Formats: sequence, C-alpha cells, structure tokens
Amino acid sequence: MRKYEVVYIIDSSLGEDAVKALVDKFTAFFEKNAQIEKVEEWGKKRFAYPIAKKSEGFYMHMDIMAEPDFPLELERQFKITDGIMKYLVINKED
Repeated sequence: MRKYEVVYIIDSSLGEDAVKALVDKFTAFFEKNAQIEKVEEWGKKRFAYPIAKKSEGFYMHMDIMAEPDFPLELERQFKITDGIMKYLVINKED
C-alpha cells in the first residue's frame, strides 16, 4: 500500500444536491478500494483563471492509502464522470 494525496474539483454550477451526490459517489469509491486517512471539504472557491468558462468550483481533498494500480482506475473514473472539472493524484512517498 502506498500513500496518495487526491484533490478534485467539482463543477459548482451543478447545484448543491449534484455536488453532494458526486462527493458521496467518490467517497464510496475510495472506501471500497482504499483506506481513507483524511477527508477535507475545502468548499466552493474562486479559480485564478477560468476553467471551461467557469469561475469557481467545489474542492475536495483526501489523503489515502491504496494499492499502486488504484490511481489509474481513479483517474479513469474522474475522466468519465460529468461534473469533475480537474483532479490531481500525487504519490506522497516519491
């Protein structure tokens, strides 16, 4: 198991219910496939520059422990999920 830091941004224009549904979806995905060490909801923040013509998004931050093949599947899930604007997965042990 390796330590990873994950940050992802959800399109806040979807509405509170849709944002909560995406957070719940990914939290369940993490619980099933990794060990969650810390979860932080950074909330709605303004971007330094527009992303997809949007000026703000809902930020989530997580510290997890997972198998080395997990980040690839996680990134695939982020890419195919509507509402995820940006994401970053960092191996903390490198």
